[in-house]
Amino acid sequence: MQPIQRVAIVGAGNMGSGIAQKTAQEEFDVQMVDREQQWVDRGQGIIRDFLSEAVERRIFSPAQVEAIQGRITGVVGVENTATDTDLVIEAVFEDFDIKTAVFNTLDKACGPDTILASNTSSLSVNALAEATGRADRFVGLHFFYHPAKNRLVEVIPAKSSSPETVEKVVQYCKMLGKVVIVCADRPGFVVNRFFVPWLNEACLLLEEGVATAAQIDAAACKAFRIGLGPFGLMNLTGPPIALHSTDYLSEQLHTPRYNGAQNLRDLIDANEQWSIEGEESYSDEQYVTISERLYGVVFGVAAQIVDEGVCSMEDVDRGAKVGLRWARGPFELMNKVGVEASCQMAQSYADLAAESDPSRAWNVPDFFIEQGNEDWSFSTVDTSIEDGIATITINRPEAMNALNETVISQLGVALDKVNANDSVHTIVLDGAGKAFVAGADVKFFVDKIRADAIPDIVEFTANGHIVLDKLESSKKTTVALTTGLALGGGLELALACDYRVGTRRTQFRFPETSIGIYPGLGGSQRPARISGIPAARWAVLAGNFMDASTAADLGLLTHLVEVSGVNTCVSQLAKSGKPDNKYPGQPARADSAVATFARSFFADGNMSDLMAGKCPEGFDAEDRNVGRQLKSLSRTAPHALKMASGLIDESAHTDLSQGLQLELDGLTEIFSTADSLEGLSALIEGRRPTYTNA
Repeated sequence: MQPIQRVAIVGAGNMGSGIAQKTAQEEFDVQMVDREQQWVDRGQGIIRDFLSEAVERRIFSPAQVEAIQGRITGVVGVENTATDTDLVIEAVFEDFDIKTAVFNTLDKACGPDTILASNTSSLSVNALAEATGRADRFVGLHFFYHPAKNRLVEVIPAKSSSPETVEKVVQYCKMLGKVVIVCADRPGFVVNRFFVPWLNEACLLLEEGVATAAQIDAAACKAFRIGLGPFGLMNLTGPPIALHSTDYLSEQLHTPRYNGAQNLRDLIDANEQWSIEGEESYSDEQYVTISERLYGVVFGVAAQIVDEGVCSMEDVDRGAKVGLRWARGPFELMNKVGVEASCQMAQSYADLAAESDPSRAWNVPDFFIEQGNEDWSFSTVDTSIEDGIATITINRPEAMNALNETVISQLGVALDKVNANDSVHTIVLDGAGKAFVAGADVKFFVDKIRADAIPDIVEFTANGHIVLDKLESSKKTTVALTTGLALGGGLELALACDYRVGTRRTQFRFPETSIGIYPGLGGSQRPARISGIPAARWAVLAGNFMDASTAADLGLLTHLVEVSGVNTCVSQLAKSGKPDNKYPGQPARADSAVATFARSFFADGNMSDLMAGKCPEGFDAEDRNVGRQLKSLSRTAPHALKMASGLIDESAHTDLSQGLQLELDGLTEIFSTADSLEGLSALIEGRRPTYTNA
């Protein structure tokens, strides 16, 4: 399957230009299309201003900005969209007739293989698909604002969308680093389905005189652990958008309760915004009323979404956390509040909805009522099997797939099942979203250290070793799709597999010594056995970032392919089976620059100087590469550096199981240091740690 590379965006407004910018940032070829040159120029200006600000904030270099802008071509006239475009995303005004007119023109201009997509937030995807002339090559594609910053995208297949169309579009979104929710075509899709009634309910609370807008915002911020309340959000995005969205849901879902509140209509008629200044403090009674009303609508609608098969409860929560930046999703909030109490709040909201129109019931789904007070349980690991290949996906993209107790437990269960399945000959490990796995859940470590519960950390890590051994000792061929970011524990997980397949977007790193600990899931053992001890020291002790080519030179990445070649590579590995020698003990390219430098700089004879913070004899500290290594080593926690170095050295004298046991044996010591708490806390707090070797 040839992946998407050439993308056109129709509509150069704020949303369209944002999609174009993000697409160009990820190295796609982009056309930004609009009716007139002035609108194309305006879109280019929006992108230029955004990227200029990014340069000032040191997010991009001037050279990177020049490359991004160079990948965007302005096109005047939809009919002039290039014939060989792989994907066209329409991002014009939310009007069915306008959108279908655009698609009619695109159908004539584009080649037969071009996929068409609509960045609609509310219109029927099935209806749009039928109006395009190529219903099998059409999807809804709902980006969230700002597309260059917000990581969520909803992919809405039409009933007519071919599986290949959906797969290619999802792959494109993942290459943008997006968290993808594939959902059914229902009004509001996922996030807007509960978010928009939440906004309108806040307006009704104000209209009823329950509290002021400032008080409602403050109470909502506390209840949902968010930084901006409903009125502040409407001021930011525009009250007319809120009114249009809630009226649309009211009409489509036959729910009069969703009719836009009169005060919202009056505000728009007066061309004003909500007044959110003033006293924010509220009484306990006000808080209960506000929180329970807002909880009620969110909890009830979230349950309806799942009941109707729009998406899973995990994706509902994912949408809230990623798209809206809520600390918890609706179902997680129900667990916190109490599921039974949450259901009662939803039922109270249903009673209010019945008052609006008794003939139209707003129902609380049976499965919600039947749950009682038992917490919802969530799946973070998904398994699919096709032609003897089992793909296990760690599906926690809102947390970059970080390993926690739940993930480790569910991954272990999934591996047991596929290892026992005689029809499976290959196991592929993948991560949803931008990252493969971005390490372990650091907050877990910090909480346990502060609670003087270090044995819990040891137990968690020991369980991790057991799970990784299910890969290490598997009779199946095991492949890690490290096509994104793999850090710390995530890289250790990948190294337990027979093969690591990556693309140009692959990035590896062991950050542990710089955050006060050492890699404890095999990171002190497997790299040395794969690439040799000097290369392991370069990677682990100095914590160097590795791009795809560097990781391939060292052999940590076994197969570097183009995006279009990933599936073919996996198929070939499935046919060839397990490697003859998983641990060659030397870099894949011994003559590469990184391998040559590591072999000389991190040689045995230099280690005493390096551990003492000195530049080894024969090396110039002013040399850029040497200076970088010395600087990286100086920023590590001394005790962590010493223990990591000792463990790497032990790899030469032990078998793998013995070396892994030595890692486990040292965990209590390393997590008992003051530097471990300092380093891990600094990572969470976004600051540089100060180590005292304590």
